[in-house]
Amino acid sequence: MAEKKQIAIVGGGIAGLTTAYYLQKQIRAYRLDYEVKLFEASSHLGGKIDTLKKDGFVIERGPDSFLARKESASRLIHDIGMEKDLVRNNTGQSYILAGKKLHKMPKRAFMGVPTELKPFYQSRLLSTKAKARISVESMLPKGKEAQDQSMGLFFRRRFGDELVENVLEPLLSGVYAGEIDELSLMATYPKFYEVEQQYGSVIKGLQATMPKPPKQKKDVKPPGAFLSLRDGLSSLVEGLEAKLDPGTVHLDTSVDHIERKEDHYHLLLGNGEVFRADAAVLASPFFAVQRMLSQYDFMEQLKEMKATSVATVAMTFDASAIKKDIDGTGFVISRNSKYRITACTWTHKKWEGTTPEGKVMLRCYVGRPDDSGIVDLSDEEIVRIALKDLNKIMKIKSKPLFSVVSRWKKAMPQYVVGHLQRVADVRANMAINLPGVFLAGGSYDGIGIPDCIDSGEQAVQNVLAYLREKSFS
Repeated sequence: MAEKKQIAIVGGGIAGLTTAYYLQKQIRAYRLDYEVKLFEASSHLGGKIDTLKKDGFVIERGPDSFLARKESASRLIHDIGMEKDLVRNNTGQSYILAGKKLHKMPKRAFMGVPTELKPFYQSRLLSTKAKARISVESMLPKGKEAQDQSMGLFFRRRFGDELVENVLEPLLSGVYAGEIDELSLMATYPKFYEVEQQYGSVIKGLQATMPKPPKQKKDVKPPGAFLSLRDGLSSLVEGLEAKLDPGTVHLDTSVDHIERKEDHYHLLLGNGEVFRADAAVLASPFFAVQRMLSQYDFMEQLKEMKATSVATVAMTFDASAIKKDIDGTGFVISRNSKYRITACTWTHKKWEGTTPEGKVMLRCYVGRPDDSGIVDLSDEEIVRIALKDLNKIMKIKSKPLFSVVSRWKKAMPQYVVGHLQRVADVRANMAINLPGVFLAGGSYDGIGIPDCIDSGEQAVQNVLAYLREKSFS
């Protein structure tokens, strides 16, 4: 009897777990003679997904949700039988802190970009000059066709500096913890370029292409755009692990090097063993992948990528400690402000079930590209800085009941200008020099949970097609 074909998955984040789950589902459905092994260098699965439960609080140390409109995450959750645990965020007013004041986020905007001008004219967030500048956007000529450009360059050209720095930068580049004048428009928000090219104006293009919001009954809030799980996102990781075949997962097992042999690969493991693989999915950060395949010159392109470090601090209080309660779900901070936190989520208002009755949970983000050193400070110092800023904004003078600082070192891959071409070049070279080895995960095709799941699903198709073709050759 022929030995089973071995498929290695390197990395146990959501992309790697998705790959393992859907591969084994296909193997069982079609009785394929394949076996899957997943190697994770750390002692736990989930990557940046990490839920902590303490004293009745549900605290997300990494991502707290995913976009509902990106359906792959919900589809996976349904597939493993956890659909009853899905919860949608409460909606409410969100704010931008510019100067020393919280301003309501203007309505009728998509990611901060106006779809109607009136709410921006009425806002005190922008100066008269800035309002005049955005009013002429629809009259400007469309930009020249470009393979790529920075988000900052594109939006400054369309709307001017003030809208970029007060609104778009904290919203758009905040998602990527990056510098708006370096991040690639085509790798992050290509829709804006596409509507400009098609309609000659971003505002006109959004008006033409955005679905009209359903009419809301008076005093009824619109449904939230984000989903999570009742017991935290780590329950998705646990649910996926439970569906994998026994013996699939190998924790505390790094892959240090990968060597191509005549018709297979040798994975040199950190424990000194060698694993023979017929195909492999590398669902690890780009710098780890480059290290595993450092003998290939074309992998040097991954060295051109950067990753930033960020930290979050969750703080819990008695409700009485909040002297200046604000009706909303949180705020982001303009790049021109002198605060060191970059955003704050009022978790107790945004997510039901995360906070006991009579308590409050605030989750602050720190770590701008030009202030990354804050991540290396002690827990006590990070909490002190966050409290100092919150006291100015919300008049919080009490110490937290407890706080949880989470650091993510080199965790946010930066999709700088040229990212898509860089990744395409690496993949094209891998197809020639490393057939049967595929990339997946947040370093390449999107950093959100659904994006990582999408990349895992694509990796499954790539592996199955490769092994099928190989069996006939």
